[in-house]
Amino acid sequence: MKTLYIVRHAKSSWEYQGVKDIDRPLKKRGINDAYLISNVLRNKVDCPDVFISSCANRALHTAMIFSYGFNFPLANVKISKSLYSFSDGYLIKTIKALDDGFHSAIIFSHDHGISTFVNKFGDKPIAHVPTCGVVGIQFNDAHWKNIKKGKTFLVEFPKFHK
Repeated sequence: MKTLYIVRHAKSSWEYQGVKDIDRPLKKRGINDAYLISNVLRNKVDCPDVFISSCANRALHTAMIFSYGFNFPLANVKISKSLYSFSDGYLIKTIKALDDGFHSAIIFSHDHGISTFVNKFGDKPIAHVPTCGVVGIQFNDAHWKNIKKGKTFLVEFPKFHK
């Protein structure tokens, strides 16, 4: 069995003129939401075996907060340039390429790819994964490359906890 947690990066800031999209930082609300949801998740699940983040500043900062909450070594967070994509194609490729030694993984990326992925691979329709939303899906597969439809067992959005 494989367990996947997909996290959409926390709320980012648009207030800085001339900052490239990849470099946009988190807003204060995003930072607060990331701490909130990482604490909620930490109290519900075991620490994932691997943390993988998009290379975008907002996704990396979200991953850093979650790694802190789970006491996962920041130096072990894997950074993927291909996850800086807004489609589910690179997300699927990243997940299917995971080492089978990892029984669980947490991935920090972007929408619309996340919403498309959780609806394609989970069994619970989710109209839109909001910023800092987490969706957990369990797959009854021994190999990541073989994952198909899984069971959506966890949906945590910041609005549920405010």
